[in-house]
Amino acid sequence: MTKRIGILMDPIERIKVKKDTSLAMMLAAQKRGWQLDYFEREDLSMRDGQPTATISTVKVFDDEDHWFEMAEASEQSLTDLDCILMRLDPPFNMNYVFATYYLQKAADSGVLVLNNPTALRDINEKMYTAWFPQCCPPTLITCRNEQLRQFHKEHGDIIVKPLDGMGGASIFRLRENDPNVSVVLETMTDFGKTQIMAQRYIPEITEGDKRILVVDGKPVSHALARMPAAGETRGNLAAGGTGVAVPLTDRDREIVAQIGPELQKREVLFAGIDVIGDWVTEINVTSPTCARELDEQCGLDIGSMFMDAIEKRLGE
Repeated sequence: MTKRIGILMDPIERIKVKKDTSLAMMLAAQKRGWQLDYFEREDLSMRDGQPTATISTVKVFDDEDHWFEMAEASEQSLTDLDCILMRLDPPFNMNYVFATYYLQKAADSGVLVLNNPTALRDINEKMYTAWFPQCCPPTLITCRNEQLRQFHKEHGDIIVKPLDGMGGASIFRLRENDPNVSVVLETMTDFGKTQIMAQRYIPEITEGDKRILVVDGKPVSHALARMPAAGETRGNLAAGGTGVAVPLTDRDREIVAQIGPELQKREVLFAGIDVIGDWVTEINVTSPTCARELDEQCGLDIGSMFMDAIEKRLGE
């Protein structure tokens, strides 16, 4: 019997074909003969406790000029699907949380939802690093400007960032004697009302902000080192960084050995751990990317690795 794989994602017509990890997953599922059922957040509904969506069966192609064909949509129960991939991009706001409730209802009825909706709500990609302090640089999470100023005074050179952003948005580097410290902290914390993260600056950023992809608790063989553009502190591809595949180091594998099993327990089967130098800066679970770049540079098929993990879980 053909497996039905639902994929909840942002509009497919807007994706970048050569970079989109969701497309890599869909191509891998389609290669196995699985049916792809596509829907967006606005397509979700709930009636009398039954989660539904306006679903379209879709075919996908690895072609920048023609990457999908979509059948006519119809209202269907999420519980008719075998598996649902949650691939909505941040920001992680209440609309995102509401989407996870629909998926939670489907999961409670026996549908395999990845990543697990409860885990998506519980694992903030910045704050979850606090569960692994031994893997992280000195880090402070607070909304109190006096604590942030003291942290800056202690370390001299720090990075501050919001807890709910993506793609390098609103990340600031504050050096020693920086005249903008007060205004940056006041703005980011909304004068002490919004929690933010501060981390000691890691100079190895010049060697890249590595994205280590973790599939069912195990690391992919290579990481994508996102090299900052000239004059930039951020390595994020969305901020102009360039992605270069690099083999995992012993330290990288040590980090994954500590974090991977915990993600696996929470049914986070596809994650991205961000590492600068020897230190973890974020643990991405919402819609990690970089699979396409690693596939192209290293001859990998990360989408198929993920489908193997899904097939194993469905078999169980």
